[in-house]
Amino acid sequence: MSGHSKWSSIKHKKGAVDAKRGKIFTKIIKEISVAARLGGGDVDSNPRLRTAILKAKSVNMPKDNMDRAIKKGTGELEGVDYIELIYEGYGPGGVALIIETLTDNKNRTAADIRSTLSKNGGNLGETGSVSYSFNRKGVITFDSEKYSEEEIFEVALEAGAEDVSTEGEVVEVLTSPDDFHTVFDAMEAAGFENRSAELALLPESTITLSLEKTAKALRLIDKIEDYDDVQSVSTNLEIPDDFDPDAEY
Repeated sequence: MSGHSKWSSIKHKKGAVDAKRGKIFTKIIKEISVAARLGGGDVDSNPRLRTAILKAKSVNMPKDNMDRAIKKGTGELEGVDYIELIYEGYGPGGVALIIETLTDNKNRTAADIRSTLSKNGGNLGETGSVSYSFNRKGVITFDSEKYSEEEIFEVALEAGAEDVSTEGEVVEVLTSPDDFHTVFDAMEAAGFENRSAELALLPESTITLSLEKTAKALRLIDKIEDYDDVQSVSTNLEIPDDFDPDAEY
């Protein structure tokens, strides 16, 4: 999964930019509210809520923001009733895209995504057209300059992780969704400070494009992720080793 490690590194850098704009807060607050609405406000008994809180903490969201989002989800405070919608499609070069959204206006969201895809070399697909080739996994990343793969590997595998790999500045731990929190707790108890922790859709296989088409696909993904309604974009795009996200292609 070295390609996904590279992808994680690029997403981490983008996430830091998003956090400065405050956009990532909006997305996480939605997820916290929906998780609390569906499974209750108790973090210990609601795995989805706990995952959302982990993500909120990773971007230093104030506790008051998290608490308000939980109360909106449980109905203690007035809030918006968001709908979960998943779109499947293709980007430049035929890369597969799964776009997960939370929205209060599905017509607006569908129109935005369809327009963005069509203007940037992509198109929407039918339900199931690409999702069959993705699996949901727990993904926990660590700074490879702080920790070696060997020391991460020892603790992670003993806790039930499926795989550990390194790509550049990222050591990535993969788990099943059921073991995600167990592995996370074990890593934290062992003193490892993570860069990110999430449940993500990972492709069973990847495709590689030219540097120019890779850049075009990533620009499309950036535009889609820029919508407040979009929670995540999953892809089977393999980032080439010589790809420079800061270069002009």
